Amino acid sequence: MQKTNVLTVWGPTVLFSILLPWITYGILTDHGMNEVPALLLISCWPVVELAIYFGIHRRVDEFSMLILITLVLGALSALAYNSAKLLFLKDSALTGLLGIAFLVSLALKRPLIFYFGRKFGTDGSPEGVADWNAMWDKYPGFRATQRRLTIVWGVAFLVEAGVKAALVYMLDTGTMVGVSNVLPFVVLGLLMVHTIRTGRKGRARRAATEAAEAAEAAGTPGTAAEAQPPGATPPPAEA
Repeated sequence: MQKTNVLTVWGPTVLFSILLPWITYGILTDHGMNEVPALLLISCWPVVELAIYFGIHRRVDEFSMLILITLVLGALSALAYNSAKLLFLKDSALTGLLGIAFLVSLALKRPLIFYFGRKFGTDGSPEGVADWNAMWDKYPGFRATQRRLTIVWGVAFLVEAGVKAALVYMLDTGTMVGVSNVLPFVVLGLLMVHTIRTGRKGRARRAATEAAEAAEAAGTPGTAAEAQPPGATPPPAEA
């Protein structure tokens, strides 16, 4: 991904989900606003980002829709809370639910990470989306990799939820605002790095497979290891 694409994808998210909420919370509480309404108000910034994105692109993809659902659930559940600590615990619970959603999606035809990969691993064009969908049908190894990544993401979100819940009892509200806004992006960043590396290995295996098929068609068959589909485990050596 080029620098301009990175800034386009992540710049607005960092601005509306980290910087503006943190700055706004400090301004509101410095002017005497209670912690709970201040926390509720700063949660509106990500909604602004979604509205701007929709206004520009006239669409909401799967990733943005998931964020929107999380925000709606957070807003509804916040009505039952009257303390900052409970609001943070609510956020941890939603993160945990997200992790569970990833794991439950393993029972579906395509797990959640498949749709995340289609958003960030393609240019969004009909051709790019079609190619991504075709890999699911063509490569068993690709399907296995998508399911493994879904497990990794689901477990990571569950761990993040547990860590955030524990920190609620260890940090003051002001510090927790920063941690609760930054920690998800740290976890997401690590998951993205792992996913990108896994994707590169998959592409290398697919290239080896295509090279082996081309060599076989030319009369110089490749090795069995080269002919493995992406993500597949090489067959054990015969005794």
